[in-house]
Amino acid sequence: MNKKVLFIIPPERFNEDECFHPQEVLEQAGVEVTIASTVVGEITGDYEGKVNSEAIFSDTAANQYDAVAVIGGSGTIDHLWGNEALISYLKEAHEQQVLVAGICAGSVSVVETGLLAGRAATCYPVDVMINALKNNNVDYVSEHVVAHNDIITSDGPDGAKAFGHSLVEALR
Repeated sequence: MNKKVLFIIPPERFNEDECFHPQEVLEQAGVEVTIASTVVGEITGDYEGKVNSEAIFSDTAANQYDAVAVIGGSGTIDHLWGNEALISYLKEAHEQQVLVAGICAGSVSVVETGLLAGRAATCYPVDVMINALKNNNVDYVSEHVVAHNDIITSDGPDGAKAFGHSLVEALR
């Protein structure tokens, strides 16, 4: 397919299912996936899974990717919520017609940009995340994936494969 996707993960405690399942679906469709974070090097997930962050996301040009996705995990809440560098990066990506996506806690990072105000999105079904959507004037829906033509959100591990498939579909 010759497309490129950037996965942005927290510097610790990313969710393995939300990273590895969509990555596998994308790679099987011929999409190149790059993992980035706020640090480079090996990052350990919530369940001790390991991944290598190849870049600091803010040092990369968003427009060299066809999509940018924020991956969830407990570390996303601590490190990527309210992260001004991430918020501006996602807004810039959106302005440059790059597909913006988020899964689980990563959906909240996308919502914090204001790009989904007045629209529907999904996230992991816990109050702290649902309230974050509502506080940003976003309609919460209980679905595995909510796909707009410019932004995709997903609920979490259960929707991880569907999230991958929706990204592939949007990149076609």
